Amino acid sequence: MKLYYSPGACSLSPHIVAIETGMPVELVRVDLETGRTESGEDYRKINPDGYVPALALADGDVLTEGPAIVQYLADQAEDKELAPVYGSRARYRLMQWLNFISTELHKTYSSLFDSRVPPDCKALFTERLAQRFAHVAAVLETQPYLMGEQFTIADAYLFTVSSWAPHVGLDLSPWPALAAYQGRVAARPAVQQALAEEGLLK
Repeated sequence: MKLYYSPGACSLSPHIVAIETGMPVELVRVDLETGRTESGEDYRKINPDGYVPALALADGDVLTEGPAIVQYLADQAEDKELAPVYGSRARYRLMQWLNFISTELHKTYSSLFDSRVPPDCKALFTERLAQRFAHVAAVLETQPYLMGEQFTIADAYLFTVSSWAPHVGLDLSPWPALAAYQGRVAARPAVQQALAEEGLLK
């Protein structure tokens, strides 16, 4: 399999999950400004939408959208328990978290990274993002991970998007549980490896 990624982007989430599963995945770096891979290939021929991640499977099929990719990867290595089994109540709870992170956190960041968005609008989006993180922090005050005691693919996604906060001027210090969570996830060997492979370790 090939994972198309850009350092520190949302593709970090499936990168972490791939390492957690132990499955071999070839990393292909994408320059999002030029739309080219590191070998000069036109990335839109792989993902017409032009953004990462994309996962090219051995049979030539391509999966896009991070929440779908991480579930696919987790289901290839059920013994790692990165996602509850399909049909279980817990699996729907996991999908609930993936959707929350995708729509309430990830997409809210998009406007904050856009230089064309006026400052007053960015202030509104920052306030909304802070409210969503307050909700997440309240959950993490009672348990180590989003789903309880077990690290799951939702944590790989949350860790990724929460790491963007300093880049948009969002202060997460009001929520110590969230800071502790970031440290807990960052200490995982798979996370350290993914960060190193993307050149993100200081």
